[in-house]
Amino acid sequence: MQLSTKGRYAVMAMTDLALRETDRAAPLAAIAERQQISQPYLEQLFARLRRAGLVRSVRGPGGGYRLARPAADLSVAEVISAVDEPLKVTRCEAEGPGCLKGGARCVTHQLWEETGRRLYAYLASISLADVTTGRVIAEDRP
Repeated sequence: MQLSTKGRYAVMAMTDLALRETDRAAPLAAIAERQQISQPYLEQLFARLRRAGLVRSVRGPGGGYRLARPAADLSVAEVISAVDEPLKVTRCEAEGPGCLKGGARCVTHQLWEETGRRLYAYLASISLADVTTGRVIAEDRP
C-alpha cells in the first residue's frame, strides 16, 4: 500500500498549522517554505480542507489559514479523507467484482481488506496534537 503525495502533504501542512495553533493565521507561503511543498499544490489541498471544514481562511493583512478545531480534535484520517485520498489496500472495490478475471476475489482479499480497516482505525485514533507531541505510538497514548 502506498499513500499518495496528496495525503502525505495534507497531513504535513495541517501538522504545521497545529504546531502554530495561535490567534494568528499562517500564510500558505510560509507553510510551503517550511514543509518544502509547492505553494500552488498547497492551495489546491487547502481548498479541499476548507470545504471539509478542517481549516478556516483569514483574509487581509496577516491572513492565511487556521485550524477550524483544536488539533486534539482533528484526526489524521479526517485530513487524508478531506483531500479524497482513499485508504484501501486491496486491488478491487469493497463491493462488486473482485480483482481477478471473471470477477473473483483473490485468496488474500480479506487479509488486505482487514489491514485497510485497521490502518484507517489507527489513523482515526491519531490526532494532529498527537503528531506534534510525538505521541503516535499506541503505548504512548492513554
